Formats: sequence, C-alpha cells, structure tokens
Amino acid sequence: MTIAITGATGALGQLALAALKARAPQANVIALVRDPAKVTDTPARAFDYTKPDTLAPGLQGVDTLVLISSNDFNDRAGQHRAVITAAKAAGVKRIIYTSILKGDASPMLMAKDHIATEAALNASGIPATILRNGWYTENYTGSLKASVEHGALIGASADGRIASAARADYAEAIAVTALDDAHAGQTYELAGDTPHTMADFAAEVSKQTGKTIPFNNLPKDTYAGILQSFGLPEAFANILADSDDTAARGSLLDESHTLSKLIGRPTTPIATTIKAAL
Repeated sequence: MTIAITGATGALGQLALAALKARAPQANVIALVRDPAKVTDTPARAFDYTKPDTLAPGLQGVDTLVLISSNDFNDRAGQHRAVITAAKAAGVKRIIYTSILKGDASPMLMAKDHIATEAALNASGIPATILRNGWYTENYTGSLKASVEHGALIGASADGRIASAARADYAEAIAVTALDDAHAGQTYELAGDTPHTMADFAAEVSKQTGKTIPFNNLPKDTYAGILQSFGLPEAFANILADSDDTAARGSLLDESHTLSKLIGRPTTPIATTIKAAL
C-alpha cells in the first residue's frame, strides 16, 4: 500500500510523516510538496494545490491519500475539490481528510470550506475517512512569547471550554487511520481529553513563568482589530476572532475522548505544550 501526504513539509504534515514511520517503518510513504528538494528523508513528488497540472501526476500509484487541508483561505474548498478530482482520475482508493470539529454543525466561519470539502468527498465516491480536528494547543502557544512579554493573553472566547490537543496527537490519528483501511467510511470528532478555558490556560502560563499573566477577554470586533494591527490580513483576523467568539458558545468543546481512544494514549496536556513553547 502506498500512502501519500499533502503538505508534508507543513507543521502537521511533518509530524504525520514521523508518526507513520514510527508506527510502520517499512510503509511506502510519499511526501507531496511544492518543492521536493526540501524533503531529504522521504520520497517526494511535486504537488501544489494552486497548480492543478501537478496534482494527477503526483497521485499516480497512490492507494491512500492524506489530504491535509490547505492554509490558503482564498479558495480552500476549490483547491480541495481539484485534489479530489485528480485523486479520482488517478485511481486513489481512499482519502483521509483533516476537517474541523463538528463539521457541518460548526458555527465557525472557518468551517465553511471544510463542509464543502466533505460534500465533495461524499460526491466523489472515493471511500473517505474524515478526521474532524479540534483546536491545536499550538494555536495559542505560537504567540506565547509576545503574551508573556506584554503580561497578558487576549482573545474573545470568554469562559468557553476548549478541548485542544497537541498537533502531534492529531498527527498520530492520521498515522493510525492511514495504516488501516478499516477506517474507511468513518468520521471522527477529535479533541483533547481535558477541556480548558483561556483563563485556565493563562493560569498555567502564570504558574510556569512565575509571573501573573491574566487572560483579557475582548469583544470580537476589538480582538479582530488588534489582530489586524499585528499585521494579519483583515479577512484572516476576522476568521480567528470569529473562531474565538464561537468557542465561547462551545464550538471547540468535545468530550467524547475519541482522539485518545484512536491513538491509544491520553492526549497531551496543555501544561506539556506550554512548557515546550516556553
């Protein structure tokens, strides 16, 4: 069986490759990337979501395709549909897609592209495994240095409970499902074992730094404006602020423990990810 992973040089893709190799060292794995020269330890093929002519050739002989969602918010759904079309033409037997927690029930603006992609997968007739990923804890630790320097975390999630998990936990789920065709046709809601509020998160940061780092909750529009002042494009800033705002009402909460059951171990505590970031 040949497994190919899109976005294999990205943060999640690299971890998924490592998880696959750890679980099945002899597995035939291909990295699908824009620049194959950047991959030195895995067979790599040119593959660019924005260049449809690179897609079908890159998928020749692939049995299982891990479609890691694009990080281009201009036309993610269109890019995903192009990949799915190319996969069907190339005879790919199964697609694993990294979707969003709660899928079509999610109120997030960010969910629209994922909902459209799930619909395209269903229409394609290719057996699919849908990994509906919750929030990565790294979404918060990525800006931790600046938060500590300025003495506060900011956001718009109020006291909403967020079941985040480390990126490596979600990567492990990719490896598990890619290596076993029994997961075909399944949809998994994936999230961390222990939900937290952002006040809980700030308290852990305070504990580890020895400084008082509060969480300052802001109105959604105010938060979006601050994100824009940091240099984020307006559309992306609005998407992030919307994600926080909907988290206040439970969009990032899941207590099924499906992720830990799938990977066979507890998910990574936020304290561990915070420590690594600090």
